[in-house]
Amino acid sequence: MNQPEQEVLHKAAGIRLAIFDVDGVLTGGEIFIGPYGEEFKRFHAHDGLGMTLLQRSGIEVGIISSRQSDAVSRRMESLGVAHVIQGRHDKLQALRELLESAGVAPEEAAFVGDDLIDLPAFGHVGLAIAVANAVPAVREHADWTTVNRGGEGAVREVCELLLRSKGLLEDHINRYLRGE
Repeated sequence: MNQPEQEVLHKAAGIRLAIFDVDGVLTGGEIFIGPYGEEFKRFHAHDGLGMTLLQRSGIEVGIISSRQSDAVSRRMESLGVAHVIQGRHDKLQALRELLESAGVAPEEAAFVGDDLIDLPAFGHVGLAIAVANAVPAVREHADWTTVNRGGEGAVREVCELLLRSKGLLEDHINRYLRGE
């Protein structure tokens, strides 16, 4: 993980809601469609545990995706993610709705994206994050960029950044070391 600058850590410390794009962030960006139209996605287990650790720490988690996917619905349900918005191309409007429903101010939210459709959300959150394989314009407008690619642990990096900024990461590590 790259070492975040103090400004990024300061912004991260105020985050109460982490919002993730799906394709290219929670997945590698590939979309697999079977012969009968069924859709398959590959998620990284490390990312799922990271999202769970955020929620255990009182940081809400949400997703905004321009695509509608049953695979995403099932994965988010299994992780206990309550804020799920799918099938919305206007991510800024979706972001505004999510912030209102969660009761979170824009500066208390982080958004993680990888493509141009995510840029409008970047300008309306306290912390804009690009994954390593994001298109150049997205990386250019991000406050911070992960080392890992989308679908390959980038979300876990974001989760650990947020937990570290609040002094909570070591607590989680120690709980696992104690077998709790």
